[in-house]
Amino acid sequence: MAILKIARMGHPILAQRAQEVADPSAPEIRHLVADMIETMIDANGAGLAAPQVHVPLRVVVFQAPSERTPDTGEERFDHTAPLTVLVNPVIEVLGDELDGGWEGCLSVPGMRGYVERPAHIRYRGFDHEGRAVARTASGFHARVVQHECDHLDGILYPKRMTDLGQLIFESEAKHWARDEG
Repeated sequence: MAILKIARMGHPILAQRAQEVADPSAPEIRHLVADMIETMIDANGAGLAAPQVHVPLRVVVFQAPSERTPDTGEERFDHTAPLTVLVNPVIEVLGDELDGGWEGCLSVPGMRGYVERPAHIRYRGFDHEGRAVARTASGFHARVVQHECDHLDGILYPKRMTDLGQLIFESEAKHWARDEG
């Protein structure tokens, strides 16, 4: 396994649609997934998409551990999101409700942005052994899946923001905690 270089915002690979994977269980996909997981953990990320490591394929890895629950308490940890591999993922939105939250990205280091996304989704795809994966998700789990899958379509979270005034440096995030009162 190896820690891979992460592409940063502005690199062309992050602006293109990734290609479908013909065989999710192919040895090269298994190797890529192992390297992506090691890279994600090393970078302290909640997820990573193949284009972020300069590979234009529809592969994402993610996890939604409890320690990643935002400090604001706005989003609740969803225990159904263990370390997950998704190859050729498809997302279905379940309802009109939106959920807002602060997002960061390994490809946009040092920044956070407030993004509203569908609150409830269903996703499906395959793991790196070719087994079908299908789950419903809400809260942080749903946010991570949508964020990572956006990478597969060449979308970084700032494109999802409705107010660029809420694009801030992580060091200033403490000043932007939403007042729920």
